[in-house]
Amino acid sequence: MKVRSVKKSDGKEWIRMRTLLWPESAKEHRKQTKDYFLDKSIYITKTFVIERDDLTLGGFIEVNIRSYAEGADEQNVPYIEGWYVDEDLRGKGLGRDLMLKAERWAQKSGYHYLASDAEIGNSQSINAHQKLGFEEVDRIICFLKAI
Repeated sequence: MKVRSVKKSDGKEWIRMRTLLWPESAKEHRKQTKDYFLDKSIYITKTFVIERDDLTLGGFIEVNIRSYAEGADEQNVPYIEGWYVDEDLRGKGLGRDLMLKAERWAQKSGYHYLASDAEIGNSQSINAHQKLGFEEVDRIICFLKAI
């Protein structure tokens, strides 16, 4: 297996994995991936995928450049927007490989930080981030009131 940049021919597999990660926004995945390949995406700057030996995909990481990230003292920070590995491949270090690929890309692109987040209750993601050297810099609780 190898980690590489996503290609247009990966579209169906990328959409499949995005839908597993974010099922509530399945209708948006086709447009967002299409926009990515047209260089029109406002959500995704760079995507790497895990290519299985049979040439299907087994995971992805999406990076976007955000104007701000908590804890960073610079503007325009690469931010992990999505990080996913198929269940049958978890625990084999492939999530780490994706993150390291994103980190190297950010460094080569001249950035000094890589930011990410996890929901407060997602201990698996929090632990994975911490094992890869991320430091918790803030916790927030978001509120919404219908009026």
